[in-house]
Amino acid sequence: MPNQFQAMAPRLLSLLRIVSALLFFAHGTQKILGFPASDMHPAMWSLPWIAGILELVGGGLLLIGLFSRPVAFILSGQMAVAYWIAHAPQSPYPSLNGGDAAILFCFVFLYIAAAGPGPWSVDAGRGR
Repeated sequence: MPNQFQAMAPRLLSLLRIVSALLFFAHGTQKILGFPASDMHPAMWSLPWIAGILELVGGGLLLIGLFSRPVAFILSGQMAVAYWIAHAPQSPYPSLNGGDAAILFCFVFLYIAAAGPGPWSVDAGRGR
């Protein structure tokens, strides 16, 4: 049985990248494109707006698996900064300060930066 799971690992890595990127991309569409509708409308060049651009563009690139390692590394850093700037000052407990998603994104993206995008990616198709 362990050999079956080991054989699936590369494809599961691709699925982890795709699902994480879709969720992340949705944060960018909400901030920058207003979809789905929310009360957040960041001013251009503000930190939330820059974060939204990174979420939109970086999430899109990670979704298709293009330049996956450097993009995932940048997004991991973005989520670390977001946690310490926006969430940690509210409470030391992630479940109370709303930063649990930022922590998860940070470490999932850091893993993808190290492990690569998996076989279902533009990078794998290009032989990178």
